[in-house]
Amino acid sequence: MDEEFAPHTDRAALWSLVVPLKPLRLAKSRLAVATGDALRPRLALAFALDTVGAALACPAVRDVAVVTDDPTAAAELSALGARIVPDTPAGGLNAALAHGARAVRALRPRAAVAALNADLPALRPAELALVLSAAEPFPRAFLADAAGIGTTLLTAGPGVELNPAFGGPSRRGHLSTGAVEILLAGVDSVRRDVDTGDDLLRAAELGLGPRTALRYEGTAAHEEIAGDGERGGHGESGERGEYGGHEAYGPLPAPGPGC
Repeated sequence: MDEEFAPHTDRAALWSLVVPLKPLRLAKSRLAVATGDALRPRLALAFALDTVGAALACPAVRDVAVVTDDPTAAAELSALGARIVPDTPAGGLNAALAHGARAVRALRPRAAVAALNADLPALRPAELALVLSAAEPFPRAFLADAAGIGTTLLTAGPGVELNPAFGGPSRRGHLSTGAVEILLAGVDSVRRDVDTGDDLLRAAELGLGPRTALRYEGTAAHEEIAGDGERGGHGESGERGEYGGHEAYGPLPAPGPGC
């Protein structure tokens, strides 16, 4: 593996991020079709570790709170530097995010808060910084996912309620609540969430974070995923990314049949 990245430590950074994570035994159920059920929870944890690691290396991010009741995930994410917030509402995704935002503001009442998906394994700190900078002028703003249907990030400025509406066609839901859509090119890694085998292949084309790359390359799953139907071009599939100045993406596997 490549050298690990260093977390960003600027306490003057604006944003506190809230990342929700289901218990790993329940996470990413749709991914099992492509990866098998044994690998699925390991990949879900790797996605979360790479997402949070990249977020902590982002110069715009002050801290990250992960809302989860999974003890394995909590231990590993805490070791990265995330604050763990137990999911005491146990009321689903939006309740967890609202709870996390309240936990952040219990310590810093004027915190600017952003909800970020836990399944962004290709996330680049610099791209996340661009999105957060674009969100700053607005009371609430969001970034749609790669499909243009869901949401990967929702922001709320100081003193503004997060009011999350994740799940299903959440792009439309967030628009209906008055959040401003961030229309920004060059931030594919922030849009590329992973729910299916095809999503994982597309994330691999961008360049996976180190923990996801280890799981992905260490199994036959990438061959099965790559061969599952016809694909388009690979774009930047061989590009190496950087976290905070440290190379953190290992070489991607060779394309399988059908790529």
